[in-house]
Amino acid sequence: MDAKRIAVIIEEIGQSYQSTILSGISAGAAEFGLNIAAFVSFSGEMNNPRHEIGEFTIFSLTDFTDFDGAILLTNTLSYQPVVNDIIEKIKRAGIPTVSIDKDIPCFYHIGIDNKTAMRSITEHMINVHGYKDFAYISGPADNSESSDRLAAFCSVLSENGLDISADAIYYGDFRAPTGKTAVEHFIDYLPRMPRAIICANDVMAASAITALRAHGLRVPEDVAVTGFDNTYNSHNYQVELTSVERPLAMSGRLACKMLHEHFSGLQQQRNVILNMSPRFTESCGCHHNALSDVSKLKELNFRNYSNFESVQSYMSVLNRMSTQLEACNNYNDYIATLKRNAVEIHPDEFYFCLCDNWDSELAVDSSATMDGTDLSVPMAYTEDVTVPIAYVNGEFIECGKIKSRDIFPPEAQTGEKGKFYYVTPLHFGERCLGYMAIRSSRIPLQNIMFETFCINICNSLENLRKLMCLEYAVDRLANLYTKDTFSGIYNRNGFVQATNDIYHDCMENQRDIMLMFIDLDGLKIINDTYGHDTGDRAICNIADVLRDSCTGGEIFCRFGGDEFIVFGADYTKEQAKQLTQRIEAHIAEINASGENPFTLSASSGYTIAKPKKGEDIFYFVTDADNMMYAEKRKKKQSRHLKKL
Repeated sequence: MDAKRIAVIIEEIGQSYQSTILSGISAGAAEFGLNIAAFVSFSGEMNNPRHEIGEFTIFSLTDFTDFDGAILLTNTLSYQPVVNDIIEKIKRAGIPTVSIDKDIPCFYHIGIDNKTAMRSITEHMINVHGYKDFAYISGPADNSESSDRLAAFCSVLSENGLDISADAIYYGDFRAPTGKTAVEHFIDYLPRMPRAIICANDVMAASAITALRAHGLRVPEDVAVTGFDNTYNSHNYQVELTSVERPLAMSGRLACKMLHEHFSGLQQQRNVILNMSPRFTESCGCHHNALSDVSKLKELNFRNYSNFESVQSYMSVLNRMSTQLEACNNYNDYIATLKRNAVEIHPDEFYFCLCDNWDSELAVDSSATMDGTDLSVPMAYTEDVTVPIAYVNGEFIECGKIKSRDIFPPEAQTGEKGKFYYVTPLHFGERCLGYMAIRSSRIPLQNIMFETFCINICNSLENLRKLMCLEYAVDRLANLYTKDTFSGIYNRNGFVQATNDIYHDCMENQRDIMLMFIDLDGLKIINDTYGHDTGDRAICNIADVLRDSCTGGEIFCRFGGDEFIVFGADYTKEQAKQLTQRIEAHIAEINASGENPFTLSASSGYTIAKPKKGEDIFYFVTDADNMMYAEKRKKKQSRHLKKL
């Protein structure tokens, strides 16, 4: 039986909370034979709404009807309308779904008892250490886990007759910078620093400790600090961090297990609440649990050094990739460079997929809409995408085009089970360029380096697109300068450029040139009788005749109005007569087709000479023009119009 395909929705995988859960999902996928596609956005930290629009596009790539199940970490997504859209799409798809931490009706749920855990922490601070003056660093107000933890904290304070001012509660976003800004807020707005700061997660707590130290405040002697989730490696800091230990990796594995049992038809609970246990150590004042074993300290030091060395090595790879890609000035060079760099990160699989309109010249105009986006800019995935890079198990393969809803090319469908892919957007601002899918790289994919890898590729791809668009613009300007925009053939400027080298060679080596002057007969009568649109068609007919007739290397242009000239090198009178006959024959073909209400006619004359120094090419126009008028006088205007 083929492996079940599971879509994972997640944001900011570089955070400890997300990366630990993903590790559990990866282990569960291997254990239960599920193939995972984790759709990842990096948003929320850039403070750039247009960047976030582009990041969120990755979630529109997911057609949940093509998946057998889903695992959601919607509590990590920073934009609720995107969350609502994802939930509605999954409900319409009707696939079994596990939501981790956020309880969503109709879906399986894996959560924790946030209130009980936070009560334990707060009661410990009051009853064991006797702290009465508190501040609190919260997550987002609209996040259910955040609000549960804050509510439990406030309840314990109230039960113990303690008050807390509004300025002593700082609402953050669960990210590290919040810890620092919260401490700055408390210093600015509170009459004195609180005796203890309770934080809604470890990342903010660790940052708060750093900020307190910067202000000369000791932890826990001056201010005690606690975290939550135990995602932060407490031994890596100046003081070990008091926190709540929760089984994040188990949550990821259990999500896979629940889906596997659902597919197997087994009955199970919809709602599973996992146990948590407070871990009291240095940062709250409980020194008895501090790390003191020298051998463990040495092991910790070696592990940190190894991690640092690994980061240094891969940052070097990323920096080299960034500079090499930025130096590319054409598409083929870019793809070749990215291929070389892709090999260096040693993925099992890597797919680089570009939208059909990725190189669109449509420009971003921030004034186009009220929210700063330009609806004309491509902001969605095209039905088909090109896969210029497909790297599978050490080999590059040709894939051509695939349907974007398929995500992966057919070559990825090997029947192997337990595979885990990260799927990330390629974009610049809100402009959708494509997406990437990667599996099993030596670069830690649940790390800030992976985000750097993605951003570098996006920025360099946009740089290439702009270079290509600049070339398109230069080409168009050149056409405007050298081409007659009406008939599509050379204008005078283009004619001079095209004939310059060969004309001067004829002048230097005394080679014969031929210059023919052609005039459309009766254009005024055609315009007066049938209108200027029909007259314009007659002009274009002559341009078409010249394209069909000048097959021997001749250069021709629209000289102006209804006049055209043709240049040829090493021409004889016999060749000039043959060209005249070809022109007349093609005019006759147009008249025989009956496509026009008039009879197309043109008069021509030519001159053949050896150009001398000081004579430019237009010197010979007068002679050719005189020959043309001699022919024209022999004709009668009545031949230009059909009988009505």
